[in-house]
Amino acid sequence: MPDKEETSKINSRRKFLQNIGLVGAGSVLAGATLFSSCENQNKKKAGDKIKILTANNELLEIDRKDAIKSLKKTSLNLTEYQKLGREGIKGKKWIWVIDLAKCKNARKCMNACVSAHHLRSEQSHINVLKMEESKNTPPYYMPKPCQHCDNPPCVAVCPVDATFKRPDGIVLIDNERCIGCRFCIAACPYGARTFNWIAPKMNKEDKDLTYNIELNLPERLGTITKCLMSADRLREGKLPYCVSQCPNGVYYFGDENEDAVTNGTTKETVRLSKLLADNAAYRLMEELGTKPRVYYLPPKNKAYPFQEKDRAETNEIIKESDL
Repeated sequence: MPDKEETSKINSRRKFLQNIGLVGAGSVLAGATLFSSCENQNKKKAGDKIKILTANNELLEIDRKDAIKSLKKTSLNLTEYQKLGREGIKGKKWIWVIDLAKCKNARKCMNACVSAHHLRSEQSHINVLKMEESKNTPPYYMPKPCQHCDNPPCVAVCPVDATFKRPDGIVLIDNERCIGCRFCIAACPYGARTFNWIAPKMNKEDKDLTYNIELNLPERLGTITKCLMSADRLREGKLPYCVSQCPNGVYYFGDENEDAVTNGTTKETVRLSKLLADNAAYRLMEELGTKPRVYYLPPKNKAYPFQEKDRAETNEIIKESDL
């Protein structure tokens, strides 16, 4: 059960939702309709209108400043961690490159992420997916973290500025501001966010921690969690947790402004532009205009393991080619 402090914060969020008429989980997917206007909403100003879904399934517009003013009555004062977290690291533009040819599904990246952020095993901020283009092509594994888009739809639909884009490229969440509306989950085309439906794994152990927005600890019931690009590690001049723990050299990470990325396993630093150009790098769902900051290198040179069941099909193909 949540403690009194946690219950008070949850009730405060609920009160805010009631004040502006937001509906609960059953209708939150309607937030996805706001996705198409994400580019126009990216630059938020006091007095701008924001769209909300009422309990009567009506889409209304209210003044952003009124929503923020109402939220401030139930929020804690910004800590130094939160101020630094919103400012980011000056002069940096962080970039990720994932080499799909090297991933062997070791899942050390997932374990490191779960450990650092005190997550439940099913909440890992990185999903390693088994992919196969067709039955005649070899399978491969694809790590999929938050894409930290330069045009993030999740930021555009958040009514209270709880999720935001930093100047250094990272998309973060302030769960002291999060009201649990889940519009960001509906808007994200990459499925990169999860909701704390139950009390976080280390709720009791972390309850006295000062909230660190770059680590998103302590986590809170009724708020969003996602990949943070290990913003806390970057502030210390270190590689992200997942990058440093991968044993197979899958991840490259670095500063786009310096045109350099470092491999987490070999510690080799290479020129970013050359790495992308030489390996036909691509980004996920570029056609959406989200502009991800995560690049993928194709799974080239993958050998398809022969299976006895394929022999008959192979012989049939050979016969047809001889006709």
